[in-house]
Amino acid sequence: MQTTWEFLNSVLGLGVEPKNLTFFQISLRGFIVFAATLIMLRMGDRRALSRKTPFDTVLVVVLAAVLSRAINGSAAFFASIGGGIVIVLLHRILAKVGGRYHAVGEWLKGEPYVLVRDGQLCSETMKKKCVTEHDIEEDMRLTAKTEDLADIKTARLERSGDLSFILKTTS
Repeated sequence: MQTTWEFLNSVLGLGVEPKNLTFFQISLRGFIVFAATLIMLRMGDRRALSRKTPFDTVLVVVLAAVLSRAINGSAAFFASIGGGIVIVLLHRILAKVGGRYHAVGEWLKGEPYVLVRDGQLCSETMKKKCVTEHDIEEDMRLTAKTEDLADIKTARLERSGDLSFILKTTS
């Protein structure tokens, strides 16, 4: 067991000042952190990378910050990986709690806001959410494939930050 630990210390540069890590040690650390991150995200949930809510973005940013320290040697290697696991598990637990309790889900992930109702802009909401008429027009062209606000039944600023459109039905 002692020999294994000494081997890991040597190969990974554990306990070595970050400036003294070799290319090989940083590369090996990067490989291990990459593999560990894939495992962590599989333990977590695919939604963390497919959703764009602030809740999910925080996971990605904080996880990257913690795990990068394991690669560059500015923090303890195994402790950083352990911290990453805790962050992923916390995200998963909070996502489950948010799925069960609507108020918690709204607090964690936000809520959608109506920006257009029956072809009319909801100016107060747009002002609060810093969305301009030009933003709405751009997304109308790109996603709703229309330039006429009168064609829009409802437009929402979704929790992800995307604008979604429901077109009026033609009778």
